[in-house]
Amino acid sequence: RQIIAGLLYTGYFLYRGAALPKGKEWIPILVLSFLNFMMSNGLSTWGVKYISAGLGSIMGAIFPLWLVVIGLFVSKERLPQKAILGLLLGFGGVCVIFFEHWQDFFIPDFRFGIILSLIATWTWAFATLYTKKQAVNFNPYFSLGLQMLISGVSLVSFTGITGNAIPLATIPWQSWAAIGYLIVFGSLIAFIAYLYALQNLPTEQASIYAYINPIVAVLCGWI
Repeated sequence: RQIIAGLLYTGYFLYRGAALPKGKEWIPILVLSFLNFMMSNGLSTWGVKYISAGLGSIMGAIFPLWLVVIGLFVSKERLPQKAILGLLLGFGGVCVIFFEHWQDFFIPDFRFGIILSLIATWTWAFATLYTKKQAVNFNPYFSLGLQMLISGVSLVSFTGITGNAIPLATIPWQSWAAIGYLIVFGSLIAFIAYLYALQNLPTEQASIYAYINPIVAVLCGWI
């Protein structure tokens, strides 16, 4: 998914005559490639092998709270009280939904899936703050394509080395259709929208999308 989306992104910008990054410009691209896709996307995808997609989305809704926690240590600006209250209410809602699963923690595989999803939210929070800081130094949309390409090749290579790769010929058309959907809506459109939001909104406001994901995931799962 990320390789194909990355090729589309980078191909577009190279066709438009954009210059490849030079020297130190590669550092944030490599850092974000690791945080955004290898860790956040990679671990959250691995996590839903052990927990439901709906629960994985609910876990992802914890991410705005990590922004607040990290901000307490690294930011000089104080969050408005209403913003803190709103984030705590959102997190409280996550806890209410999650309550019915607490006994499942005694199942090792379930616990492992939760831990993977939790680490994914940490890396996503750090990546979001880092993106906000580095976006002015290089075209963030071109950077996004390079991140996807680098991480996609890395993840596919990793699955090959560890013996978890699936031969392309064995993937059914239904799975290719799902991958195609994720490429268009999950990688191309969603990330453009998210980058735009990060550039034009405070980080905390942009992060509120994470409280919408569980609603969409639960409704889609029900349908």
